[in-house]
Amino acid sequence: MPEPTACDLLISDAVVIPGDGPALGGVSVAVRGDRIHAIGAAADFAPAHRIDARGGILLPGLVNTHSHTPLMVVRGMVEDLGFAPAYTKGIPQGHWLSAEEAYHLARLGAYELLRAGSTTAVDFYLHPEALARAAAEVGLRAFIGGRIADVDTAELAEGRVRHDPALGEALLAESLDLFARWDGAERGRIRCILAPHAPDTCSRALLKAVGEEARRRDLGLHTHLAQSKGEVEAVRAREGMAPHELLDELGLLNDRLLAAHCIWLEPGEIARVGAAGMNVAHAPIGNAAHGGIAPIMALRDAGANITLCTDTKSADMFESMRLAIGVARVKGAGYAIKTAEVLGWATANGARALGLEGDIGIIRPGAKADLVLLDAEAPNLRPVVDGTGIVVHSGSGANVRTVVIDGRVMLEDGRPTLFDGAEVVREAQKVADGLWRRAGRAPVTG
Repeated sequence: MPEPTACDLLISDAVVIPGDGPALGGVSVAVRGDRIHAIGAAADFAPAHRIDARGGILLPGLVNTHSHTPLMVVRGMVEDLGFAPAYTKGIPQGHWLSAEEAYHLARLGAYELLRAGSTTAVDFYLHPEALARAAAEVGLRAFIGGRIADVDTAELAEGRVRHDPALGEALLAESLDLFARWDGAERGRIRCILAPHAPDTCSRALLKAVGEEARRRDLGLHTHLAQSKGEVEAVRAREGMAPHELLDELGLLNDRLLAAHCIWLEPGEIARVGAAGMNVAHAPIGNAAHGGIAPIMALRDAGANITLCTDTKSADMFESMRLAIGVARVKGAGYAIKTAEVLGWATANGARALGLEGDIGIIRPGAKADLVLLDAEAPNLRPVVDGTGIVVHSGSGANVRTVVIDGRVMLEDGRPTLFDGAEVVREAQKVADGLWRRAGRAPVTG
C-alpha cells in the first residue's frame, strides 16, 4: 500500500459538483497551499486539517460579478420606493457617507457575501479603499473599484442631471490611487478595477478618459448598461445614440467589458452587444424587484458571456440562479435553460469575465482552492439525485457551512474565522441608524 499523500486540508466524504462534469459521490478534495491538489478517496491523504463533509455537497466558490456593499444600507426600503438608490429621493445617498461609515457597511456586505457562498465578488462604490479594507478583513477574493461619475448625485436623486468635469476627474484619480495601494494585495486576492458608473452619469469625455486608462493598464471595464429606460432616454437626448452605441464608438464595447443589467435592449441592439462578446452581469433579483427582465437568453444566443450577480439586494447567489431560470422561462425560454448552465453562469462564466478562467469557479487539480460546502443535514437539500438540480432549484445561502478561499478556511461551521461577525453586524446597524435618521426615518432599533 502506498503511503498517504500529505496535504494541508482535506474535505472528505463529499458530493462534489466539479463544474466541468457530473457530480461525484463520496469523494474527498485535497488542498495544498492555495490550490486543489487532488480528488480521490480520503484514505489516500494525510491532511494537516480535515473537514468531514458527511455527504454534504461541495461546490466551486460562487463568483458574484456585481455588487455595491455599502448599499446594503437601503435594502428592504428602496425596493418599495423607486429605482436604483442614486436615482431615488428620500433614502440615504452615497455622497452622505464618510470613509469610516462606508467601511462598516462594506464589512456587513462582504460578510454576507461570504456567508452565502460567494468566494469572489466585484464590488465598487464611493470610498473604494473602505471596500478593499472590508474585503481583505473578511477574506474574500474581490475586484474593487471606485464609482466613477461626473454627475452630481445629490441633484440626480432630485431628478436633475448636471455633469461636473472636476468631480469626474477627482473620482477617476481616487480609483487610480487605489491601484498603487491595493492591486494584488492579500497574496493577490484583492484586485482593482475601473468602474464608470453608467453612460448617463458619465459624460463622453469621462468615458473616453476612463477607457484610455483601461487600455494603458490592459484592463477591462465594469459598468451599468441599459439598466433603465431613463438611462437610455438620457443618453439618446445627450448623444443622439443608445448607451451601447456610445460605448462602441469609444472603443469600450468588447469582450473586456462587464456590464450589469442590460435590460432595455432592442433585438438589433442585442445582436450588436452579443457580437462584441461582452460579459453580462445578470441581476435577476434586483431587476425583478423593479419590474425589469433582461433578455438574457437572447444575449447568450447572440454571443455574450452570461454571469450572475446579486447587486446588493441580497447576497444569495442560489436565489439569483433560481430566479434567473424563472424569469428566462417567463420570457419564453421554456426548458431550454437548465440548472447546469445556470450554475456555470454563477461560477465558470464569472471566472472567464474576470480573466480567471480555469483558476476559479471549478473544482479540479491545479485550480485555486475556492470551495463552498453545504449543510449535509439541510432538509431542503435532500433528496440528492444528480446533485446540481437540488442545489439550484432548492438551495439557499443559509445552507453554506464552510467556505475555503485560496486554500484558507474563511468560514467553518457557519462562523467566520478571521473576524467577529456579531461586531460587524452591530457596527453596521449603528451606521445605518444614523443615516436613516438623517433621511427622516427613525429605525425601529431605537
